[in-house]
Formats: sequence, C-alpha cells, structure tokens
Amino acid sequence: MNWKKGIAVALSAITVMAMVAGCGSNTTTSDKKKIGVIQLVEHPSLDAANKGFVDGLASKGFKDGENIKIDQQNAQADQSNLNSIAQRFVSDKKDLVLAIATPAAQTMANASHDIPIMGTAITDYVTAKLVQSNEHPGGNVTGTSDMTPVEKEVDLIIALVPNVKRIGAIYTSSEINSQLQVEKMKAYAATKGITVVEATVSNVNDIQQAATNLVNQDVQAIYTPTDNVLASAMANLAQITDAAKIPVFAADEGMTMTGGVATYSVDYYKLGYQTGLMAAKVLSGEAKVSDMAIETQKDIKLTVNEERAKKLGITIPDALRKDMK
Repeated sequence: MNWKKGIAVALSAITVMAMVAGCGSNTTTSDKKKIGVIQLVEHPSLDAANKGFVDGLASKGFKDGENIKIDQQNAQADQSNLNSIAQRFVSDKKDLVLAIATPAAQTMANASHDIPIMGTAITDYVTAKLVQSNEHPGGNVTGTSDMTPVEKEVDLIIALVPNVKRIGAIYTSSEINSQLQVEKMKAYAATKGITVVEATVSNVNDIQQAATNLVNQDVQAIYTPTDNVLASAMANLAQITDAAKIPVFAADEGMTMTGGVATYSVDYYKLGYQTGLMAAKVLSGEAKVSDMAIETQKDIKLTVNEERAKKLGITIPDALRKDMK
C-alpha cells in the first residue's frame, strides 16, 4: 500500500505544479497592457506616425507581444468604421488608445471619458474640442500636434513661383484641421498681396473636379494643408496639376513626395515616436494624461520632390537648400 500511496502523492504534486504553471501563464497574459490604435486612413504620414509610436513605446521597454498587446485598427476613412472601432476599444477596456488624426481622436474621445487617449497627427486640439487648453488638457486626451509653419509655406511658394499673385487652396470641408490651416494661410498671403482661391472636397472622388476648377481660375500654385482625404489620393490631384504645369505645395512630406513640389513639414515618424514616449509615461504611472501638455515638434525640415520640381521647371535656390535635412 505504501508504494501506491507514494505514487498518488507524486501524481497529486505533479497536478498541483501543472495547475500553478497554468495559472502563472494566464497571469502573464492578463498582465499585458492592452493598447488600441485607431488610425483614420492609410497614407504615408499617418503610417509613419504609427510606426514611430510603436518604436517609441519599445524604447521605454513597452514591447508588443511581451508586456503589452497592441491592437491595430484602420478605419479606411469611414466614420462608421471609426465608431465601431472606438466602441470595441471601450468594450475591450483598453489601458490606453493611440488616435491617429483628428477625426479618430474626436470619435474615441466621444466614446470614452476614462481611457487615456494619446493623439498624433492632429493639428489643433483646442479647435477640435479635444482639450481645454494645450498647456492643461484637463481630460483624458493629450498628445502631439503636427501644426505646420503656414507662413513659411507661403514664403516658400513666393520663393519658387516668381510674381505669384493667385494661389489655390484645396481641402476637405469636414476636416477642421484643414480649415484652420487654410484660414491662417489666407491671412498671411493677404499681407503679401496674394489672393487665395478656395476649393473644397468631401471625398477623393471630388478632387479632380476641384483641381480643375482651380486651374480654370488661373491660379499659379496650389496649396494643400495636412488633409487626410487629399493625402490618401495625391495622385488624383497631381494628374490635373501636372498637366496644367501648376505646382502643388502640400503641407507634409508624404504628400509632397507623392504629388507636391516642396514643403516645410514635421517628420511624422519622429512625431509618433514622441507620442510613444508620452504614452510610456502614462503606462508606467509616471504621468497623468490630464496634466500632460500638448507637445509639438521643433525640428521642421524642407522636403523637395526633385523629380517633380524639375518636371515643372522649378529651380530650388541654394539659399533654401540649407533647410533640407
């Protein structure tokens, strides 16, 4: 009987050890912080910000698959998709959400007043009603702004388009960040004696007609703000403007390389990385979202699409090339 009793004890011990091991595994899984990423649409700038965010988190020890689980979702520029993603993130009780682009942040902020939300590729948090102030957000939203130097953009157009007097501005009517940039651009252009002709779109299908309307109004250059609809379909715009030999000055690097000539813009990878560092502070308990000021990027660079500039007969002065990085 003793040997049977010994075997029974041994089997019991093995069973207990297996249960403990299983529990340990489950605990490890449940201990992973759940991060949601809600991205408005797929285009180079937003994709770069997304990658930068993940890398920024990793640089502080928060690595996907190890101690955090990142749930990547792209709304494909569809508001109903944004709503569904935001509601699912709330149901999943995410520990933190990254919202890429203004509409994504607005939708997520409407869905939850509790989950910490980090924003990036957002121009103006106050105008978008995401925070009380840039210095003291006061709620569950903070992040980084991609506000571009609109005045430098106008000066760039003046430098590259001799005797420019009429500039077209094309943007999405529903994107508040785009409206803000165009208003600033118009105000500054007026001080330079330049008339700005506006054309708005609702979706990518409107772009070519809007561009044609601007061409027919004898504009000498076209400006586009950091607009998500336009960014996802710059080729549509370039098809019209290239044929008319009219240069496009887009407000971000990705748009410039796919359809523009030159721009002063932020580096979206670095902007996302900066946002990742902010998120790491929240996840580690070092800081609260409500107390974290909106951050901007000081490292503005000149990006030139050399091929398109040459195609349009535009020469980049040596004095400007020093700003290229």
